[in-house]
Amino acid sequence: MPGALSLFNNEQDGGWSPRPNTILVDSEQLESGEGMSADFKKIAAVEIEEFKAEYRVRFPGRSSDELSDDDLLREVMNTVGKPGKLGEHIRCVVSVSMLTEGWDANTVTHILGVRAFGTQLLCEQVVGRGLRRMSYAVNDQGLFNPEYAEVYGVPFSFIPCSGSTTTPKPGAMSTRVRALEDRIACEITFPRLLGYRYEIPTDRLRATFTVESRLALSTADIPTKTENRPIVGEASIHTLDDLRKRRDNEVAFLLAKLTLEKYFRQDGDAKTERPAEHRFDADVQAWLFPQVLAITKRWLAECVTCKDHTFPQLLLLIEFAHDAADRIYKAIVRSSEGTPALKPLIRPYDPIGSTRYVDFDTTKAVYPTDLSKSHISHVVADTGSWEQKVAQSLEEMPEVTSYVKNQGLNFTIPYTLNGEDKQYYPDFIARAGDLNLVIEVSGEARKDKAAKVSTARTLWVPAVNNHGGFGRWGFVEVTDPWDAQRTIRAALSETLERA
Repeated sequence: MPGALSLFNNEQDGGWSPRPNTILVDSEQLESGEGMSADFKKIAAVEIEEFKAEYRVRFPGRSSDELSDDDLLREVMNTVGKPGKLGEHIRCVVSVSMLTEGWDANTVTHILGVRAFGTQLLCEQVVGRGLRRMSYAVNDQGLFNPEYAEVYGVPFSFIPCSGSTTTPKPGAMSTRVRALEDRIACEITFPRLLGYRYEIPTDRLRATFTVESRLALSTADIPTKTENRPIVGEASIHTLDDLRKRRDNEVAFLLAKLTLEKYFRQDGDAKTERPAEHRFDADVQAWLFPQVLAITKRWLAECVTCKDHTFPQLLLLIEFAHDAADRIYKAIVRSSEGTPALKPLIRPYDPIGSTRYVDFDTTKAVYPTDLSKSHISHVVADTGSWEQKVAQSLEEMPEVTSYVKNQGLNFTIPYTLNGEDKQYYPDFIARAGDLNLVIEVSGEARKDKAAKVSTARTLWVPAVNNHGGFGRWGFVEVTDPWDAQRTIRAALSETLERA
């Protein structure tokens, strides 16, 4: 018979509606083996097949044909209100002892308790089903707008409430960004790296200094004179004169030692831990110290600039020392360009990433990829127009066979900044034939951006190309999105010439 509330009614023309609006879930129903009607499974065939495809991806060793009605019913419960999923049309869930477990549905607006609970804990667990936010978009004040769930019945009255609303406002419209199966030919794979290692050549170490090797010491990074005026007591002036008295040779020796400690080790691996002070390690290739020391002295003489009130001894501070060691090491690596000396450290249990695993929702502005050059349905924009313009340029370039925006892809380039391990997320990956190009769309010049770009060019790309198992790779920095095609073509040509 028809229900009293049309939104929750499961009746249509004297029979069951093919897409039920209300679903009853309890242990007896799950154990009966008749969790879903044949008509419902027939109408929802597309969603069911999509769930089975996702099941095969998540559990490659299992067969989706073994899924029972119980499994599908649980998937309906887990996807209530989610577009394109089995539970998309469900408006009401009547459950018996089911909502005491975790249930990730963020569209719950009303909870009605129709029987007493044995313990307060069970009551709190049921109420928790209504605590998932519908929107994580911030307002003009940078805060979340309050959202309320109406809770009725005994003993729900113990829960404090700061407000209520009869018509909960929906959150910002989200877009599902996912890999499209019909564009599998546009799939892009990439290596996942932990770091880099340098195989020592048989001849002497060399160093090639470039603009990226230069370092300017400035009081903008650290003050060399500070005046302290407390409310009570005498004023005092603190300086770094004691540091200034250290000898120049001491600076060169400690920088050379730190470079060896971090990068030149008998096990062939770069040291990932960052010591709090300068110290030697038993695995350091100490016989290389004279060569690294000579290179360090050249770097100090040719690449270090001291601005007002600064001095080279500031490089003895651990933050600047790590920055200097990174620049010296990259100069040594750069001198071996074209040789297989630099190798990547691959993640042991997750060596290869792919666009086929991208699937997430976003409230950000998106650019649809209509020309079928991207395996992903949309390009997510972090700015007003830059990503959209670059995506449009890539779509229109005949040289580009596929591309992807690095959102939800988890493609990272490991680098160090001020002695700390960090992860750099480039903006795009484009593929032209068998060549892969990492693309960075740059805004304002910052110290961290310079370190990211330098690492990508000097370490990541040569290391991956030397490996030989991930194809050919290049890197380009686009500073003007409205001239992106010319910049990308020049980078493709340069990379092909090097190959």
